[in-house]
Order: sequence, then C-alpha cells, then structure tokens
Amino acid sequence: MLKKLGITLLIALSTGFVVLAQKADAILGQWVNPNGQDHILIYKKGNKYFGKLDWIKFPNDEQGKPKTDKNNPDQALQSRPDLGLELLKDFTFDGDIWDDGTIYDPKNGKTYSCKMTLDGNNLRIRGYVLFSLFGRTEVWTRLK
Repeated sequence: MLKKLGITLLIALSTGFVVLAQKADAILGQWVNPNGQDHILIYKKGNKYFGKLDWIKFPNDEQGKPKTDKNNPDQALQSRPDLGLELLKDFTFDGDIWDDGTIYDPKNGKTYSCKMTLDGNNLRIRGYVLFSLFGRTEVWTRLK
C-alpha cells in the first residue's frame, strides 16, 4: 500500500514538472515587434530563455552596409552587426511569467530589467528601471 502511494505521488510530481516545462517553453519561437520591422527568435540555453534579432526589414544602412550596434556604450561592441544581436538574456520561468532577465535596446544602447507574460499569440514585454512600475510595455506577436 505504501509502495503504491509512493509510486502514485512520484507520477503526479513528474507529470506536474512536464506540464510546467511545456508551459515554460511556450515562449519559444519567432516573434514580431509592433512595427513589424524586426523578428526576434526566442530560444532556450540550459534552463534560461534568450532572444536575438533574427530578421530585420531594413538590415543595411544608407551606404548599403549591414547596420551595427553603433549606440552601444561599449565601443568594442559598436561594430557588431544588428542581425543576430541578443536582445533578451537570462530569463527564468516561475510558473506565470518569464522574469529576472534583461532586454537590450539597440536604439539607445541601454539594457533594462525585463519580464514577459504570454497571452495566446501575444507576448507582453515590460522593460523597466528599478521597479516594474517605472517602465514601458511592448506587445510582440507570434510569427505564423
């Protein structure tokens, strides 16, 4: 009897972890920013989530050269291409939100604390300084 209870409990816990992992991985895939000019690929490394610029509508500058991370405060990084740039870093899933990560804004070269929530095919990205109250939310749409 005790052995059956132990096995049942083990199965229930295992199922719970599988469901949580599936829910956490629901964020994986390609997303489009609100203006439709960038596609961001969200992927997983270990148990953390990251996102990089996977497609840019206008990848080249006025001289026809690939756009670079020219606004980065680290001069050594200003020559790296925008395409493939990692914007989202180190997110963990807590059961409802992806949190404890950062988002990099190549338009101003700043990195912000960030959290993300998923609502169907909409991903709410909230970048902020110090507290979530002091920030901005953007909604990305899943690329079909």
